[in-house]
Amino acid sequence: MQDHMTTNRLLLEAVTVKDAPFIFELVNTPGWLKFIGDRNVKTIEDATNYILKIKEGPGTNYFLVKIREQQIPVGVITLMKRDYLDHHDIGFAFHPDYAGLGYAFEAAKIVLDQLKKDPAHTHIQATVLRDNIKSKQLLEKLGLTYERDLEATEKDLLLYTIAFHIQP
Repeated sequence: MQDHMTTNRLLLEAVTVKDAPFIFELVNTPGWLKFIGDRNVKTIEDATNYILKIKEGPGTNYFLVKIREQQIPVGVITLMKRDYLDHHDIGFAFHPDYAGLGYAFEAAKIVLDQLKKDPAHTHIQATVLRDNIKSKQLLEKLGLTYERDLEATEKDLLLYTIAFHIQP
């Protein structure tokens, strides 16, 4: 997977420790805390350690999404292999100041478009809390479909999947 992608409006780059101030702000927004969970990131140093922990995880891609022209960070797209899923999981979180502008769709779509070119990725999955209506709508707009309720966690999660490279 490339660590640098662009769209007409956005730039996606692998997150680095220099992004700690934005990550600190993002993981403490009400939406993140409600739908993703408290990551106990209370300082910029905590955010730096959180980034370092993410980057050392095998099978993990964590992209900072920026508005291309102004280089303003607006959110993240994640792609990671979770122990309880058969395939990589795509995730997204955007700062509330930039919600509803189509950035999450645009950024997630470029990642999915790259994955479609890679025969190693036959499916991509996503998990979402049952009451996260906006994320479910975005997953469906991206072409993922509801597969089943997920019983692998203590949260009320739904599993969505999209298939690529189906062999006859």
